[in-house]
Amino acid sequence: MEHLYAPWRYSYVTEEKIEGCVFCHISKHVSEEKYQVLFHDELCYVVMNKFPYSPGHLMVIPHFHTDKIEELQDDVWARMSIRIRQAVSLLKDTMNCEGVNIGMNLGKAAGAGIEQHVHYHALPRWLGDTNFISSIGGARVYPADFNEIFEKLKKEASKYFI
Repeated sequence: MEHLYAPWRYSYVTEEKIEGCVFCHISKHVSEEKYQVLFHDELCYVVMNKFPYSPGHLMVIPHFHTDKIEELQDDVWARMSIRIRQAVSLLKDTMNCEGVNIGMNLGKAAGAGIEQHVHYHALPRWLGDTNFISSIGGARVYPADFNEIFEKLKKEASKYFI
């Protein structure tokens, strides 16, 4: 039997589970380092994805709880759009990625992991970052420590989120 080592997932199985919406919980605790919030303002916040698709995977999340983008006020939608654009710049400059996927998965049928609270994704991408292990083995290999990535992005965040 083969084993894959994934130490970042240990907290997933051992941490106390958050009751209710995880994004609303983080919204109320944005200053706590354990939630890896890079930036926040009165309308939304930017956070590292705790269980990312790729190293540096960020999310932009409104403080307002809804699963429908059409329920967001125009100023919240506009601010989220500004923040996702700033997140892309941060990732390109700090992570030296060759591309960035941005998007939203609205509803379970669209692939939303947390479907009750809308959020943008920004995933840094590199040529060759998807390989045979993802395609054949159904597993991902991360070439970096997530806490180191958070510290690197947090150090630079104030230059981008203004």
